[in-house]
Amino acid sequence: MTDLPPLVVLAQAAAAELGMPLSREGTGPSCCLPGVGRFLAVLAAGCAGGLIGEMGTGVGVGAAWMASAMPAGCRLVTVELDPVRVAAAQRVFADQDRVEVIHGDSYDELARRAPFDLVFVDGGPSDRVVELLRIGGRLVFDDVTPVEALPADSPYRENDPKREFFFTDSRLVATEVVLPDLQNSLLVGTRVR
Repeated sequence: MTDLPPLVVLAQAAAAELGMPLSREGTGPSCCLPGVGRFLAVLAAGCAGGLIGEMGTGVGVGAAWMASAMPAGCRLVTVELDPVRVAAAQRVFADQDRVEVIHGDSYDELARRAPFDLVFVDGGPSDRVVELLRIGGRLVFDDVTPVEALPADSPYRENDPKREFFFTDSRLVATEVVLPDLQNSLLVGTRVR
């Protein structure tokens, strides 16, 4: 489990060039964690002939995990607002015909291409994102801290907008997946209606 796909190594090198950390430590944007990436790869591998979307490319680490695992006939569209990160991600995926890196507003760009089999949201939650999924499509949010790992005085113990969205939207069957480090988790949902 320590070997990384070559595309992921390339994306991590691009992150290092821009000074983006490969962990959630710090205050700025970070890259997709390896545990998150492996989970995304598992989901992407099941998207035969499908369409995958990502909101918030960064430099493409999460997209690299998905692109490395997606079957032939599958395509990935990833959208980033920051032009410097877009340029870095476009270099990472320059030889990948099935990956499109777009500069722009993530929701608007993905809405033009919907419906998706899988959408990875590496940005703020929006109840509109469910509309991008086909019935049976999966939605993944990262950058979540498990409740047990939160400080005792954290307001997210009682009121977390991401969890509230996932667990109250009747269009989703959802769960939280805690990563092996016990410090990070994902919210995962399947659109059922």
